[in-house]
Amino acid sequence: MIAPAPSSPSPAPTPGAVYFIGRVVLRPLFWVMYRPRITGRAYVPDSGPVLLASNHLASLDTVIIPTAASRPVQFLIKSSYFTGSGLIGRFKRWFFTSIGGVPVYRATGRDARAALDAGSSILRAGSVFAVFPEGTRSRDGKLHDGHGGAAWMARETGAAVVPVGLIGTGTAKPLRHLLRGHPRLEVRFGEPLDLSDLDGVPDGKARREITERMMAAIAELSGQERSGSVNASSRD
Repeated sequence: MIAPAPSSPSPAPTPGAVYFIGRVVLRPLFWVMYRPRITGRAYVPDSGPVLLASNHLASLDTVIIPTAASRPVQFLIKSSYFTGSGLIGRFKRWFFTSIGGVPVYRATGRDARAALDAGSSILRAGSVFAVFPEGTRSRDGKLHDGHGGAAWMARETGAAVVPVGLIGTGTAKPLRHLLRGHPRLEVRFGEPLDLSDLDGVPDGKARREITERMMAAIAELSGQERSGSVNASSRD
């Protein structure tokens, strides 16, 4: 599990000018490089907290989702990007801070709760936060079981949960879609999950049900086979 190092409470980070300039540049660039097919963007509410729950196939996912979404999207980002030394290290720290990234450390136990608190603070600020419920990238292409953290954040904040299905990001190469027989990658946003029937349901049972509904919706959007087990094939 990824978790931020313990620290005193602070306001949720927000994307700055760099993020918005980057979106202006990356959107047309990604259209040329990958020509992604984006559907269901209107399902992302125009305002209020939104939790995007997506499958995870490649590092490209953390870039393609923000460029495809209609609103700014924030992620938890590995702490190594914030702690490097030298000119490159300072640039990385400035860049990821400017886009509203949250530095996190790999940890287990009680520190894992801090990662959920960081995501929840972003949602409580009325922003959009994206998570990969599987925890790590799928190396075999199957959709693995989701962890309960995403459901916990949804339950704690009341954020709208929008499933996302990514197709083809694991094999995508720049301009490859121009070759005959190579399909375009796809980003599919689904309808927000209806969780109203879980009001009053004990937290543990509700979180398990939210997680299952989340993964079922992602599977329907992505077309992936479900493995029926947690993903232990990757650490990133």
